[in-house]
Amino acid sequence: MRVLRSWRQSLVVFALLTVLVTTGAMYGVSRTAATAETPFQAENRAAMNKMMAGMEVAPSGDVDQDFAATMIPHHQGAIDMARAELRYGHNEQLRRIAQEIIVDQQQEIVVMRLALKQPLPPMAAAPDQPRDLLAGVPSIPSYPTTICKMRP
Repeated sequence: MRVLRSWRQSLVVFALLTVLVTTGAMYGVSRTAATAETPFQAENRAAMNKMMAGMEVAPSGDVDQDFAATMIPHHQGAIDMARAELRYGHNEQLRRIAQEIIVDQQQEIVVMRLALKQPLPPMAAAPDQPRDLLAGVPSIPSYPTTICKMRP
């Protein structure tokens, strides 16, 4: 159920970004605004292209393997787009959603790889540590987190 929720969340964020870009193009975004968005647009486009290329997978005959092979680049694309939002976005609500997307999608990539006994991706800092996660990202306020102890 969590995978479905995260997938929907990623799709909603992508749809919102697409609507914003399309609306700006239709109504003539000023040259200054377009220039300010250029780094974000380039980074977002690169993330989309990488994601779409990564999802082009030849069938292996193993449904589980094929599912993971397409979903892992999809999730990584969502992570890359969320990082672009953290670098260039200003809306605190969208920035928090981007942080959640990064954490959720990274966790789901790990679960898929573990299920298929694949090597895990390298560790990365959590998005509440922007100085470690992204060089040059404006300061993001810290939100209290609860530390859960695992039962033996």
